[in-house]
Amino acid sequence: MRELREETGLSVTVGPLIGSVTRPAPRGVYEIHDYACQVRSGVLRPGDDAVDARWADAAILATLPLTEMLRETLEAWGQLPRS
Repeated sequence: MRELREETGLSVTVGPLIGSVTRPAPRGVYEIHDYACQVRSGVLRPGDDAVDARWADAAILATLPLTEMLRETLEAWGQLPRS
């Protein structure tokens, strides 16, 4: 909850685990756990280390340059927006 608030300006209720992955890091690996969340309050805004933050439907998401394997992982978890 704290990390989401810092990175997006949103307060959320954390729901069930959607999936986990490990990705290479400069020293070892990152272990990433993604949870379903419900927005309670706040206004979406980028954190201090991001240029932009936005809600994306399927059409917009298809045009964005995503981190390697993100689209495939979200698709495998059934978490991509529907067209």
